[in-house]
Order: sequence, then structure tokens, then C-alpha cells
Amino acid sequence: ADKKGGHLAKSKETGGLLLRESAQCPEEDEKAFQDVTKYKFFNTNNLWVDLAALKAQFKKHDGTLPLPVMKNAKTVDPRDKASTKVLQLETAMGAAIQCFDGASALVIPRSRFAPVKTTNDLFALRSDAYVLTKDFRITLAEKRNGIPPDVKLDGMYKFTDAMDKMIPDGPPSLIDCKKIVVEGEVKFAKGVVIKGTVTIKNTSGSCKEVAAGTYEDKTVEL
Repeated sequence: ADKKGGHLAKSKETGGLLLRESAQCPEEDEKAFQDVTKYKFFNTNNLWVDLAALKAQFKKHDGTLPLPVMKNAKTVDPRDKASTKVLQLETAMGAAIQCFDGASALVIPRSRFAPVKTTNDLFALRSDAYVLTKDFRITLAEKRNGIPPDVKLDGMYKFTDAMDKMIPDGPPSLIDCKKIVVEGEVKFAKGVVIKGTVTIKNTSGSCKEVAAGTYEDKTVEL
């Protein structure tokens, strides 16, 4: 999620903050854009706005904010890559930070940020790597030390209904998981525990079950 989201940067022109989204990044620069050691501060989509300052901006720009328009390549049917190609035009509200002189960012720890932008994120969020606090906040379990498990599911699990079929009894335990990779069609039995770095492969062409048990630092061929 960190790599997919937008990050904060400084404008060379004004010196103020601005938001850079992945849709604004040229394909050849994508690797550098996703370098979290270079761009350490990501947008969490939480905004605080001074209404008087907002009113002034609306007045200055005839009732609008001059937000950059982003272009996203899509297909009419997101489940069918062969369907008609379209362009989705959108603006990011967070980009409004560049409209206000003196706008600043509040840095929060990664442990307070639990984004769900893909089923990879949702898979981790539903596991025991996260806990629901008494005041109904979703946070990483203390044992995770602020670092979420790295989840990479097969492309066939891009949509939640497909992912749900993979984990009919809930996701495996990821409390001690560093990274899990799933390749091919699988179904997790109840009682699966993932520790360290685990890759699960199924090249048979038919669904295979990941049996209950503990899998640690290994590649599992089904």
C-alpha cells in the first residue's frame, strides 16, 4: 500500500508541499517512485482544512480548486482485460495541499496507518497481524513492531469475492509472517500458520488446499 499510494514532496517552484500520486508517475520512473527509502512520507488521506482559507481559495479560483487532473488507464469491465479500454480522469483531494501557503504535514507512525488498497492489504488486515482496540481502532499487533506482513497474492485474487473463496474459514495466522507469496489457485484450511517467508505454489491448474499446520521459511509446492 505504501508503494501504491501518493507521497509528499517539495515543489521546486514554490518550496511548498505537494502530493505526487502513482498515476502522475511516468512508467519508466515507477521503480524510483516506489522507493520507500527515498520517499518516506506517504499520504494517509486525512485532511484538516481552515475553512476561511478554503473560502479564500474558492473566491480566488471562481469556486474551484486548481487540482492536477490524473489519467488512469482502465477497462470498462475491470474483471475483463479484453473489454473496451477507457481513460479515467480524476483529481486527488490531498493535492489541495499545494493550494495553501504554509500548509504542513503531521507525521504519524506506520503503526497508525492501516490502508486497504488491494486484496493483499485486506488479506493481512483480516489476519491476527492486526487487532481491534477497545476504542475500535485497527492497529498492528504489538508483536509486529509496527511492520505489517508483506503479502503478494496471485493476480486471480485481485477482487474480494475471489479472495474470500481462498479463505473460507478466515486467513492464516500471520502474526509471525515476514512475507507470504501465493501463486496459483489455492484454498487455506482452518489452522494454517505462516512464519517467516513462505511461498505457496500451485501449477496444477485446479484448486489445491493448503492443509492445516505451520509453514516456516519454505516454498510449498501443492
